[in-house]
Amino acid sequence: MTPDKLVQIATENNEPAWFVEKRRMALDVMDELPRPTIQRFDFHNWQMTPDVSNRITTTVTPNKDYELMDIFDAINEYPELLQKYYMQKVIKPDENKFTAYHTAFLNQGIVLRVPKNTVIEKPIEINLVQDSVTPFVSHVLIIAEENSQFSFIQKMTTTGNQAAVANCIVEIVAKDNSNIRYAAVDELGENVTSYLSRRAYVGQNAYVDWSIGLMNTGNTVADFDTDLYGEGAHAEIKVVDITSGRQQQGVNTRVTNYGKHSIGHINQRGVIMDRSHLIFNGIGHIIHGASGANAEQQNRVLMMSSKAHGDANPILLIDENDVIAGHAASVGQVDQKQLYYLMSRGIDKKTAERMVIRGFLGDVLVSIPSKIIREQLVQTIERKLENGQQVSENS
Repeated sequence: MTPDKLVQIATENNEPAWFVEKRRMALDVMDELPRPTIQRFDFHNWQMTPDVSNRITTTVTPNKDYELMDIFDAINEYPELLQKYYMQKVIKPDENKFTAYHTAFLNQGIVLRVPKNTVIEKPIEINLVQDSVTPFVSHVLIIAEENSQFSFIQKMTTTGNQAAVANCIVEIVAKDNSNIRYAAVDELGENVTSYLSRRAYVGQNAYVDWSIGLMNTGNTVADFDTDLYGEGAHAEIKVVDITSGRQQQGVNTRVTNYGKHSIGHINQRGVIMDRSHLIFNGIGHIIHGASGANAEQQNRVLMMSSKAHGDANPILLIDENDVIAGHAASVGQVDQKQLYYLMSRGIDKKTAERMVIRGFLGDVLVSIPSKIIREQLVQTIERKLENGQQVSENS
């Protein structure tokens, strides 16, 4: 699509001049930018940047305690807020080809702002549905003002089975002393090639808890990042991933400690079945000046098939003394002794395999603070494991 055509479509949709210009500038630089880097994972032949001309309206339920709105309503009703935070403070349009594409062709999204000193007891939930007929370029912007506290649950699914592209970004701005528990279950379809980027900017003594169930059945590139800028900033990141069939998934999960006494923990568990391919990169980076910081991670992959390929790569970049940093990583096949024990008790092999997998994932699942998301994730895991076992039988 030419810049003039992009500007014409955006203008016809009554988008403000500053937003149209942001789109145009992103399109101008898109072809010059590299794709994001996922170590030991090659996706450079994937077709990820088709033209997009449609807009998808997101229906939200108003609430007196917080502001939740469709992103295209927000750019007109709260222009100063969007100009300050949308693809500005957390993720920049020119970081890579996919962030530029996202900025240029955004066609769906929501904005959530929780005011100062507000505590929301009931989780805020959104369900985003991708129609496989068209590309899905979705943005979630969450702004937690000082001393706010809430939980946010996001679910993504696909309708239809046509080949499509999804480019989904979540930006969280966690201001000083805020407390956010973000949970997601991603279930995009088997013919959907997706780029998922989630990142938080964490202020002084703020806390962000990520719980992510990566249950897509198509090929996926994922960047899960947290920047701990404030002193005492804290992030916990938990990722559960299951691949089956001939899926390929590459996941970067990164925490960068900028603030003194900041804490960032990564805990990733992956299960790979049949002929699928999963790469976990855990990256902990302590910046010079972040004394007293803590960066620890676990990356573990369980292989359920000798034809599958998995990797767990812990990376620590330490530029400061007086810190705590550590990592653990493992890639291995299912323990045959555990299977034998279960089967000797009259349990069939398929059920025994699922029990072993549940035990392997249990460490992460029990640490997810949201009971709702735990239950949803367990149900999704069971469904995907059963489907994966059927694929293995038929291949």
